Amino acid sequence: MRVLLVEDDSGLGSGLQVALKPEGYTVDWLTDGLQALQALETDCFDLVILDLGLPRLDGLSILRQVRAQGKNTPILILTARDAVQDRIDGLDSGADDYLIKPFEMTELKARIRALLRRSSGRAQPIIKYRGIELDPSSQKTCYDGIPVELTRREYTLLHEMLCQPGHVFTRDTLQQMLYGWDGEVESNAMEVHIHHLRKKLFPKLIRTLRGIGYVIDKEEM
Repeated sequence: MRVLLVEDDSGLGSGLQVALKPEGYTVDWLTDGLQALQALETDCFDLVILDLGLPRLDGLSILRQVRAQGKNTPILILTARDAVQDRIDGLDSGADDYLIKPFEMTELKARIRALLRRSSGRAQPIIKYRGIELDPSSQKTCYDGIPVELTRREYTLLHEMLCQPGHVFTRDTLQQMLYGWDGEVESNAMEVHIHHLRKKLFPKLIRTLRGIGYVIDKEEM
């Protein structure tokens, strides 16, 4: 899952990047409000963590413009502004959640999981697909009841595709999701990740559409 973090506190920003990486999130971090708005207009993210007090463009303005453009990306406001009216303004402007600093990292992670679950239309926390069970809270994966060891990027790739069965992902989209802006990507990295998932789970899990991308087919009813 690809997360855009918009936070001008360097200590908190770097701490969030470090804390969320083991959870399978690719975190792209910006400290400037105008840059964040431009990124949201040109890039795709699964979730946004948004501070309110930002240089050049404040968080509420970003939020309102993003929603005015019809984008429904889940947005979690993370701020020190704790007045009731601030919370009302944030939620009424289109935020999906509002968390006040200081906060517990475990609570932030739980709120992120809940937002992503709702945005993908899932009611249950466990993702199930043809014998696969994936638990986002523990990062554990089983196949036919047997635990399967996945690397962080294998897990992230599987999680993203299982959340949207039937959706065709281009190679570039998946690379951005796994590596973000800063990651160095070898030319065959995506093919290697997909090969390993097929080998660890089952060969027909991910279907290649030549010249287009990859898809996990919807389960037949």
